[in-house]
Amino acid sequence: MIVYDLSCPNAHSFEGWFSSSGDFEKQQDDGRLVCPVCDSANIRKAPMAPAVSSRQPDRSSATREDRQSAMQNEIPPQVREAFAKLAKAQAKALESSTWVGGKFAEEVRSQHYGEKDAAPVHGKASIADARALVEEGIGIAPVLFPVADPDELN
Repeated sequence: MIVYDLSCPNAHSFEGWFSSSGDFEKQQDDGRLVCPVCDSANIRKAPMAPAVSSRQPDRSSATREDRQSAMQNEIPPQVREAFAKLAKAQAKALESSTWVGGKFAEEVRSQHYGEKDAAPVHGKASIADARALVEEGIGIAPVLFPVADPDELN
């Protein structure tokens, strides 16, 4: 089983259990994934901390119950509230922004140099492109939560 943290555009977070990553994709493609709070079908995987294995061979001091209990600890309410506010602010900012996909660096450069009228845009850029934009003095900011390419949504 794979457990994914999921979220909707309204910053509602919840877990989904899947038999494989392919099962998640199939359920998403079939429209079977919906937010339990607002019924939005625009569901995406939320950022998750990676599982890091310990190099310490002896883990006998912690019982299985102790490990399960630790894994079930919830995110503190203050942290959950902060993430919800950030997600809501990002969603609000993106409402007035245009998706430019992989042409992000090209688009913001042409706006910066006056070749196009300034307008809020968002899209994809490689780390190298983002660094180059910053070095050119072009103000950009990463989105904190993943944004799905509108062409790839249902």
